[in-house]
Amino acid sequence: MTIDRLAEAADAARRLAGEARNAVRARIEAAGLDPEQRAAHGLAWIETTVAALEALLAWGRDLDARGRLGEAERTLLTIAFGEYCAQIGSGLPISASEFVRPQQLGLDPARFLGETATIVATGTSPEARARLAAHIRDGGGIAEEFGDDIVDSIRDQYRRFTAEKITPHAHGWHLANALIPDALIAELAALGTFGICIAPEYGGLGLGKLEMCVVTEELSRGWIGAGSLGTRSEIAGELISAGGTEAQKADWLPRIASGEVLPTAVFTEPSNGSDLAGLQTRAVRDADGDWRISGAKTWITHAARSDLMTLLVRTGGPGNAGLSMFLAPKPRGTEADPFPAAGMSGGEIAVLGYRGMREYELMFDGFAVPADGVLGGDEGQGFRQLMRTFEGARIQTAARAVGVAWRAYELGLSYALERRQFGKPLFDFPRVSDKLVMMLVEIVAARELAYFAAREKDKGRRCDVEAGMAKLLAARVAWTNADNALQIHGGNGYALESEISRVLCDARILNIFEGAAEIQAHVIARGLLAVRN
Repeated sequence: MTIDRLAEAADAARRLAGEARNAVRARIEAAGLDPEQRAAHGLAWIETTVAALEALLAWGRDLDARGRLGEAERTLLTIAFGEYCAQIGSGLPISASEFVRPQQLGLDPARFLGETATIVATGTSPEARARLAAHIRDGGGIAEEFGDDIVDSIRDQYRRFTAEKITPHAHGWHLANALIPDALIAELAALGTFGICIAPEYGGLGLGKLEMCVVTEELSRGWIGAGSLGTRSEIAGELISAGGTEAQKADWLPRIASGEVLPTAVFTEPSNGSDLAGLQTRAVRDADGDWRISGAKTWITHAARSDLMTLLVRTGGPGNAGLSMFLAPKPRGTEADPFPAAGMSGGEIAVLGYRGMREYELMFDGFAVPADGVLGGDEGQGFRQLMRTFEGARIQTAARAVGVAWRAYELGLSYALERRQFGKPLFDFPRVSDKLVMMLVEIVAARELAYFAAREKDKGRRCDVEAGMAKLLAARVAWTNADNALQIHGGNGYALESEISRVLCDARILNIFEGAAEIQAHVIARGLLAVRN
């Protein structure tokens, strides 16, 4: 399929998405966003899928311009466009048991299905999958290089590091519920992992979100715990860089960039989840002018071993305007004494996966924070400050999901090639190879959408919708790939000793944290339609 034909299909999909947007806007203007949640979330998924097609098209055009668009890449693009156009026109999955169909939005998809009929027929054909499967079976890959020496060298460096230092040990660390070893953290720090986006004048590398995406993807390809370790540094670094005083920047940023200080994000509370306006943990001044924090937080990652909390609490009245962000130092805990600070206690939350840093519930009872601990020195700015970090955090989560999806694909492929049944490798059975083909196709779709969002962020543009789309799609792809890879393993995959069992558990969290899929779709729809409720 030619690039021009793919572009025509992308244009047709964009027109259908525009019709869907108009239809959903009319419904919401009449009834409100919440009563029309199904339609709004369906729109979010349609727009996300169209955005993925446009990102794939841009990838194909770039490869073509550099003379790198080979037969395998053409076939992958044809399959992706065929499958996604078929879903957009007939039934797009938004969860395992929910679908959005154009008719539900009052649209007639006949014209769209007519315009894309050739691509759908070609891209969904057994012959197309068989061609890509043969390429995979022969050891072929799909183009990954950017054509940028710096970014490509970063990918190569972190891929080698992950293969040597992380992948061989990750499953053992997971089974032991071990913290990521201090020696590995030191090596990651030496590579500059914790200061990728921190400015050079503060000891960072001064790179962009695209480079961060690549690093996170490669580390997560070995283990999501390693890929996620930098998330807290990324969030803290962006909070302080964008909103901190000069003294706060000079104090914290160099130590975060060097890995001397490990931050943790302390936002969520037991009763509120994503409803930040309902936060109840409160900070009040004591007689000496310092702050005293009291309340409860939950699902705090890496809380015990961290040195700095970016802590969202209430200093004023109700609602978002009463929230302030604190830079709250704390002593690093140990296995024997995880929370040695006065006025602070915590307990570990046992989890299925996403181990290596551990999850905690925290209780604060008069925990002391210095008088100058308010980020930027201004009370009541915490919600706005936090919102500025969500784009980068969701882009990084998309990159983590892409890395997990890659590992699931690798494990599924390896097992399918090695395991023999009825006299031949599992890979030779079409329903096994078909799974692997679609796993690879969707990895590239999610990857390119994540890279698109990162590039938009690096251009200084608002990209909350694009970041949300990248996270929404990549999280689904990670889970689907992990589920399919375990299915390929059969009963052996269900054993705890099997690495794919860990990848399945790790993949499941991606649809929940940094905004559950339902919340994410709601945010995307609200952004697309520019509505407030």
